[in-house]
Amino acid sequence: MNSDWDDVSFVISSQYRIAVLRRLADGPATPSRIANDADLGIAHISRALQGLRDRDLVELLVSEDRRKGRVYGVTEKGSQVWQKIEAENMV
Repeated sequence: MNSDWDDVSFVISSQYRIAVLRRLADGPATPSRIANDADLGIAHISRALQGLRDRDLVELLVSEDRRKGRVYGVTEKGSQVWQKIEAENMV
C-alpha cells in the first residue's frame, strides 16, 4: 500500500509526469506526440518518461535500439497509480 502512495506522490510532484501519465492512460504515444498534446517541451517529457520508466509506470513498446518513433505505453502498475490519482482528485 505504501509503495502505491509513493508512486502517486512521485507522479503528482511533477506537472510533466502528470501530463505523460494522463496522455498514456488514453493509449500509447511517442514523446513528441505527448509533448504536442500537452503543449510542453520535449526535453521535459523525455525526462519524465525516464523517471516513470524507472518506476515501472510506463514501458517502451518498441525495440530499445530505436531512436526515432519510440512508442511508450502505460503499465498495469502505472494504470493503477493513475486511477488512484484520479479517484482521489489529486490533479
